Amino acid sequence: MSPASAPSPAPRSELVARDAHAFGAHVRTGGWAFGLLVARSVRPGGQGADESPKVSAKEFADLAGCSAERVMRYYKAWDRAADDGLVPHFEALAPGQEVDLPDADAWQSYYVSRSGAASERGVAITEAAEAEGIRPTKALEVAENPTALRAAILADPSTARAARTALLDRLREDPDLQAELARDVVRTDDLKKAVASESRSADRIGYVRQIAESGLIRTPAGQSVDAPVTVRQEAERHLSLLDELNDGEDPGEWATEAYDTMRSLVAETVEADPELRVQERRTKFYSSLHKATKAFEELTFDDAQDFYEDDMVQRLEELQRAIGSCLDALRGAGGNQAGD
Repeated sequence: MSPASAPSPAPRSELVARDAHAFGAHVRTGGWAFGLLVARSVRPGGQGADESPKVSAKEFADLAGCSAERVMRYYKAWDRAADDGLVPHFEALAPGQEVDLPDADAWQSYYVSRSGAASERGVAITEAAEAEGIRPTKALEVAENPTALRAAILADPSTARAARTALLDRLREDPDLQAELARDVVRTDDLKKAVASESRSADRIGYVRQIAESGLIRTPAGQSVDAPVTVRQEAERHLSLLDELNDGEDPGEWATEAYDTMRSLVAETVEADPELRVQERRTKFYSSLHKATKAFEELTFDDAQDFYEDDMVQRLEELQRAIGSCLDALRGAGGNQAGD
């Protein structure tokens, strides 16, 4: 068939064209088109019916077959945009009036699809969503359906990790939540054991890190002395291995190995230095003596008759003899030093 004889296209329906134009306008303007319908037809609060051809939000909702609450969400969105100079104020609009509308993308910055957003809780969620760079409507939708949130956390590891991160961020500023979570942990045996294990690993890593970063070792008796170069280098090596672990790897075994290695090196350092070894024994002695002295100072005998037993006297007499032996040994050592 030649081009000259090709059939002509069917005539375009005016109704189809009108729908297409309306669709295009909505694509370009999004919710602004509906916002304009409300803004030019609903009178502002405080304005009487005899002052304007506009109607109340309730009347408009009745005519539209929807709730007044929905109408007011569009009304408030337009009001916020007008305050920002994006659209005309209500007073400047009349029923049927057309105005240039902003791009559709801007609508979501002003329109909140849920009434809960107006509450204090909703405002907080909206602000947090904006800070995260997401649409408030998404965050509000999640907040209104905690069962769905729970299901997603239970089923999806990535959602659970996101929830954990958010919870930890909130804990820093919410003492009440901290206390509630702590109670939940101590009441759950598995969690309590896991926390104890992680705490132990953290302490051991901290021990290694302290040697690597400060260059000091803490002896079993509690003395802080300079770490030999080889000991510090070993601590740095273990710390580097620990820092290179992936997020999913359990540091417990690595932490234990690093801790045990450094403890052994510290003990070897003490044994290799005669002066340090003597000071270590002296420190341990004074520490034990202080604890024993404090224990005896806390004893009271004002009501000894109420709890007296013969065994108490016997044990104290044995302790007295042991203390006497200690005194004899120390006096002998002191005499030998004086003789030398």
